[in-house]
Amino acid sequence: MKSVLVTGGAGFIGSHTVVELAKAGYRPVILDDFSNSEESIIPKIESIVGSKVSTYKGNFSDRKLLANIFSGDNVKSVIHFAAFKAVGESVSYPLKYYKNNVAGMINLLEVLVEHRIYPFVFSSSCTVYGEPDKLPVTEEAPTKPAVSPYGATKQMCETILRDTCAATDLRGLSLRYFNPIGAHPSAKIGELPLGVPANLVPFVTQTAAGLRDELTVFGNDYPTRDGTNVRDYIHVVDLAKAHIKALEYLDKQEPSFYDAINIGTGKGSTVLEVIKTFEKVTGVKVSYKIGKRRPGDVIALYAKAAKANKVLGWKAKKTLADALADAWRWQQQG
Repeated sequence: MKSVLVTGGAGFIGSHTVVELAKAGYRPVILDDFSNSEESIIPKIESIVGSKVSTYKGNFSDRKLLANIFSGDNVKSVIHFAAFKAVGESVSYPLKYYKNNVAGMINLLEVLVEHRIYPFVFSSSCTVYGEPDKLPVTEEAPTKPAVSPYGATKQMCETILRDTCAATDLRGLSLRYFNPIGAHPSAKIGELPLGVPANLVPFVTQTAAGLRDELTVFGNDYPTRDGTNVRDYIHVVDLAKAHIKALEYLDKQEPSFYDAINIGTGKGSTVLEVIKTFEKVTGVKVSYKIGKRRPGDVIALYAKAAKANKVLGWKAKKTLADALADAWRWQQQG
C-alpha cells in the first residue's frame, strides 16, 4: 500500500481527497496546521473510510517535521493543498500570501528532492490565467498578469515546480482547479470556512440557514448574460477523484516530467444562476443584495477540460444541482 502525504489534508478539498485515496487503496497521511480547518474533521474522515488516518499537526514548510514524516510513514508521493486561498484577503495582505504559499513551496520541494520523493501533485488554480482572451480557457492560453496576489502565488509556484522538475528527477503535475463546491454525500465532511466565508456557496448555504442576514452579490454590471460573474463550479468529490488519476498518471512518467491540466466541468454558471439553482434544489429562498464589484475578481472563467479527459481519463460527472444539494445537506448537519 503506497503512502501519500496530503498537505492541508483536513481542508475542504484535502479531506475529500484523503477519502478518495483510501477508497483507491492508498494510505493517506495528513499534514495540517489547522489554521483554516478543524481538528474535529479527522474522526469524520476516519468514520467514512473505516480506519485510522495517520495525522500530523504542523506547517508544510517545517523541514524537520517533513523529514520525520517521510522516514516514519514511508511516504512515496505528495499531494500539496496547503496554502492561503482567499482572493480578497490576498489583496489586503500580499506578503502573508507570498511568504506562506511561495516560500513554503520552495522549502517543501527542497525536502522532497533531498529525500528523493518524486511524484508530486500541486493544487493550482484557474486564477493563473488572469482575465482570459477566449473562453473556455485551455491549458495553452497565455498566462497574463494575475489580478490578485493569490493568483500570482499560484503562477509562481507552477513556475518553481516546472523548473525544479526540469533540474531534478521530480515528476510534477499542476492541477488547475476551477471552483470546487459541494460536500461528501455522507454529509460528514464539507466546506468549513472559519469566520465570514470568502466563497459563494458556503455564503449561500449559511444565508439560507439563517446564519447570515444577507448575501452580497459583488457587481451586476459585468458583460455577462445576467451581469454577474461567471465561474466553472465543480463538485469537490469529482475534483478529489482527479488526484487519484493524477498519481496514477505520474507513476507512468519518466523523471523530470512536468505538465499542467485544467480540472473543471467545462460549463460556466453566473452567481445569480447558482443562487436560483440552489433555491430550486432546496426549496429555500436566499436573501441577497447587489453590491459593488470586488477587487481581484475576473469577469468570467470556465474550463475546457478535454485534456483531463484525454490524458488522465477523468471527467466531471456531478452537476451544479448535485453539488448544491450536497452542500445544503452538509450545512444542515452543522
